[in-house]
Amino acid sequence: MRLRRGAAMCRRSPAGPSWLVAPPLKGVPHRGGAADGYRPAPLWFAAEPHRTSPNPLGDPTAAGSPAASPARAVTGSPAPVPAPGGGTRTLGLVYPPAGRGRDYTGTQLAFVGGVAEAATTYDYDLLLSPAERAGEASFRRMVDGGRVDGIIVMEIMLEDDRVEYLARSGFPFVTIGRNSRAEETSWVDLDFAGLARGCVYHLADLGHRRIAFVNRSEQLFQSGYGFAHLGLEGYTKAMAEQVLTPHAYLCDDEVTAGEAVLERILLDDPATTSLVTMNEAALEGLYRGLTRLGRSVPRDFSVVGVAAGRWAEQVNPQLTAAEIPVKEMSRVAVELMMRRLDEPEAPPRHVLLKPLISLRESTGPCRPVPGSEPEREFPDLDQFPGLPDLPGSDF
Repeated sequence: MRLRRGAAMCRRSPAGPSWLVAPPLKGVPHRGGAADGYRPAPLWFAAEPHRTSPNPLGDPTAAGSPAASPARAVTGSPAPVPAPGGGTRTLGLVYPPAGRGRDYTGTQLAFVGGVAEAATTYDYDLLLSPAERAGEASFRRMVDGGRVDGIIVMEIMLEDDRVEYLARSGFPFVTIGRNSRAEETSWVDLDFAGLARGCVYHLADLGHRRIAFVNRSEQLFQSGYGFAHLGLEGYTKAMAEQVLTPHAYLCDDEVTAGEAVLERILLDDPATTSLVTMNEAALEGLYRGLTRLGRSVPRDFSVVGVAAGRWAEQVNPQLTAAEIPVKEMSRVAVELMMRRLDEPEAPPRHVLLKPLISLRESTGPCRPVPGSEPEREFPDLDQFPGLPDLPGSDF
């Protein structure tokens, strides 16, 4: 497919995963490397026997990929990393629940399972903490009580005191996500700003000019969760580049909230013909709202977003989306953690992923809402006396 400059990079579903290593955000460094309802209570995941697994960071000989040790290059599987000082052989996962009522969302549970599975390939167990702040007891027990050898931190906020505490203490950690300390820490992340921008360009290429944005909840946004702010940044930038007016909405992570937000979108601007969403949990509600208000997807209204594959595929029609590569990000995070334990003095490594947009069935050419377009004006031909008198013409 030929793409013009700035157009969204897309692929047809159901092709296998394809990734672009995205350029870094302004001011955020990037070292290359492409990568292949529980209630909040500490959970243990026992390690399974060591088994062969592909290198999560891809081909160790590829340009821009961190070099693998000789043993890994020969066997094709990660070699167990000895616990420092005869440690616990346990990793910590600090991951606050983001769902309504402090439940873990479906995607969050997938990340927990992905990190646990990846940890077992190194004969490590996993201890889960729901801590959102450094002062919480479960976080302090992990760090100060010596319960784990290293920590993976998730749901990173723009100003995150958990990251600050770990950095000051010198405790081994990596993050899934990044913030203002990105230069100093090892992390893996999605280019949420770039993905939101690409979604806008995809809709603009289809002729849409009224494009709304459905973000995560107000609570997450006000708390400073990085992905919610980065997504809004990318959407707003793309709308400015397209000389369009942005209309952004916060939405709780639930179906009824999605339905209510969709109603508000069309109340604010009935001529809206499309939206970009970062809120996969509200996706079904957005669809319900469109159906209730007589808008058919994609004939009358196009929807595109950033979502895990199962969310994108369970709605009808299936969602055109940039998919969140949960397992790949989990594997990369554990690989970075192992390298951090094995080489504590090595410089931080950064992996920024930008999935391609999977073209499914939820987007199509823009069909303006009847009555929303200005009436065409025809010139008064009496103002042009020099026009020739054509035979047979009504003029």
